[in-house]
Amino acid sequence: MLRLLHTADWQIGKLFGQFEPDQAALLADARYKAVERLATLASEQALDLVLVAGDVFDAQGVADRTIHRLFNALAAFSGRWVMLPGNHDAALSESVWTRAARLHAIPGKVTLCLTPEPLLLEELGVAILPAPLTQRNTFSDLSEWFASAETPPEMLRIGLAHGSVQGILAEAIDSANPIAAGRAEQAGLDYLALGDWHGTRQVDARTWYSGTPESDRFRANQSGQALLVELAGRQALPAVTPLNIGRHCWRSDALTLQVPSDVEQALQHIAKFSTDDVVQLSLSGQTDLAGHRRLRNAIGQAEGRVHSLLADLSALRLEPTADDIDALQADGYLGEVVDELRTQQQGSNAEVARDALTLLAGILDERRRDAGRAANAEASVGARAGTAADPGAGTRAGGPAGIIAGGAL
Repeated sequence: MLRLLHTADWQIGKLFGQFEPDQAALLADARYKAVERLATLASEQALDLVLVAGDVFDAQGVADRTIHRLFNALAAFSGRWVMLPGNHDAALSESVWTRAARLHAIPGKVTLCLTPEPLLLEELGVAILPAPLTQRNTFSDLSEWFASAETPPEMLRIGLAHGSVQGILAEAIDSANPIAAGRAEQAGLDYLALGDWHGTRQVDARTWYSGTPESDRFRANQSGQALLVELAGRQALPAVTPLNIGRHCWRSDALTLQVPSDVEQALQHIAKFSTDDVVQLSLSGQTDLAGHRRLRNAIGQAEGRVHSLLADLSALRLEPTADDIDALQADGYLGEVVDELRTQQQGSNAEVARDALTLLAGILDERRRDAGRAANAEASVGARAGTAADPGAGTRAGGPAGIIAGGAL
C-alpha cells in the first residue's frame, strides 16, 4: 500500500495587490503556513510521499528569502517530496529552480522533476512520470510521452502534470498547456496528479486536480484542500480523500436590496462575516439614506473584524425619502440639488450622482449633528449659569442634586 499526499499551486510569493499592504502580507504569509500544515499532516499520517504538481512559486523573480523560507517550511516531514515546475515557475534555462540550487536551499529529501524522464523510487515501488513545463505556455501535450515510457512492471505508475485537461474545465485557467482527456487510462497510469486548476476536482477514476491548499481567489471551486491518495497495488483504483488545509475562506457575496426589510437582512448577513473570511461584497438595488448609512456603518465594523473586505456599493441606488430630506434640512437650493442628483442616478452619470448624493447627505447630516451638539452645549451652559446665580435651587427642588449636596454638608 502506497500512501501519498497530492498538492499543487502553492504559488509562494503571491503579492495580492488588490488588498491593503498589511492584509496582502498576511495572505502571503498564510501560504507558507499552509505548506507547514501539509508537512505536519504528512508526518502525522506517516505518509510515503508528497507530490507537488506545479506552481510551487508564483513567479521566477521571488526573493532569495522567499526561496529559503519555502524549503524550510517542509521541515516537519522527513519523507520524500517530489516537485514539478508549472507555468508560474517553469524550468527555464535560468529559473527560480536554478537559483534555488545555487543558494543550496533545496534539501536532500526534495526531488525536482526538471526533465521528462521516469523517476524511479525503488524503495517505495513507484515510478513517477513527470511533464515539467519548460516555458510558461505550451500548445502541445507534454504528457503524451507517458504512454511510451517503460517502467518496471511491478512498480506503480504515477503521472505528474500541470495544465488543462481538454474538454473538462468549464472556466479559463492560467495557461494553455493541454492535457488529453483519458491520459491516465491511455498511458496505463495508476494515478495522475494534476495542478493548475485551483480547486479540487476529479477528472476520472484515476485523475484528480488537488487545487491550492490555501484559497486565493473568489471562486466556489472547492479550494483550500489537498488529497490523500492510497494505492493498494498495480491497476487497483486509487482511494482519494480530500483534506481541508486552508485557513481563509474566500467568499463573493452579491446582495440586492429592493424593500426596507432587505436592509435588515443585509445587515444580518454582514454581521455573520468571521475573522478568517476574505470577502468580496457587492450591493445593488435601492435604499434610502438611513438604510445606506446603516449599511456603511455595518461594513465599517466588519472591516475591523474580518481578514479582508472589498465592498462595492456602486450599483446601489440612493432613494431619499421625505423623512430623509426633512432630517437633512435640505430646503431651498440644497433641496433642489438633492432632487437633481436623485434624477441623475438614472442617467449616464449615475455613479457620479450617487457619490455626490452620498457626500452631500453626509455633510448635511454632520451639520445637523453639529447643530444638535451646539444646542445641547448651550443648554448645559445655561443650566450651570442658572445654578450659579441661585445656589439653593437644587436643594429647594428636592432632587438628587439637593440630597447629595445636603449629605455632603
